[in-house]
Amino acid sequence: MFPAAFDYRAPMTLSEGLDILAERGDDAKVMAGGQSLIPLLKLRFAQPALVLDIGRLPNLNVVSRRDGHLSIGALVRHVDVERDRTLAEGAPIMGEAARWIADPLVRNRGTLVGSVCHADPSGDWGAVMLALNAEVVARSKSGERVIPATEFFIDPFTTALKPDEIVTEIRIPIPSGQAGGAYNKLERKVGDFATVAVAVQVEMSGGKVTRAGIGLTSVGPTNIKATQAENALQGQEITDDTIRDAARLAATAADPKDDIRGSAAYKKDIVRVFVQRGLRTALGRAQEKRA
Repeated sequence: MFPAAFDYRAPMTLSEGLDILAERGDDAKVMAGGQSLIPLLKLRFAQPALVLDIGRLPNLNVVSRRDGHLSIGALVRHVDVERDRTLAEGAPIMGEAARWIADPLVRNRGTLVGSVCHADPSGDWGAVMLALNAEVVARSKSGERVIPATEFFIDPFTTALKPDEIVTEIRIPIPSGQAGGAYNKLERKVGDFATVAVAVQVEMSGGKVTRAGIGLTSVGPTNIKATQAENALQGQEITDDTIRDAARLAATAADPKDDIRGSAAYKKDIVRVFVQRGLRTALGRAQEKRA
């Protein structure tokens, strides 16, 4: 199917792009890699009057480390995340998750920020952002706004972004001590959307958890942060009992539906299993860093 007619603009500077959105933001869709938007256009699920292609904007394809956080620019592709050494050192779970995304064709063109802004509840990156306590940095003509990942996902395919805003980067806090993470995904075939996926990140000090992050994919209308499970781990040693309790609470937070991929009860149990598996893996990786 062919997309409906639309205007196309490809600004050469961020300022130019923001000017266009200030005038036509309500009618526009921002495109980075296009791996989410183009299929929607072809199927006419999206029919914007204007596509604003930011793929030529300078300095947005960079991963950097500054002011206590990792910064991932809006044009950093999935494959860049997979290969980047700065992320491998500061947030290894990022590279692990990147390898699960779609197929090499999509990973070579699609961007992390574009995927997060697409806000597909079956998408991989939303859960990772929630587990890592990420922040989304949005720019408009009126200035910069920093949106915590916990406030970014509103509904399926709906975010807290305003029509005149462009996301320029995502920021991830750098752990201050021992840290480890894991991303587990169940899919029907390679490259498929997740039946269930779970991102887990823990930070440790003195054998106890100083911070825990658990993000869930494909078990609700948005990606879900399992807050009660995280709180149950805070200040605790990771033992079989604390792992079981956290996994049970995370499964309770999940709100899946019966569909062709499985029953709601089945998906909740996968959440439980993946949280247990993820916490054990994350603990092992944190201990490796101490050694």
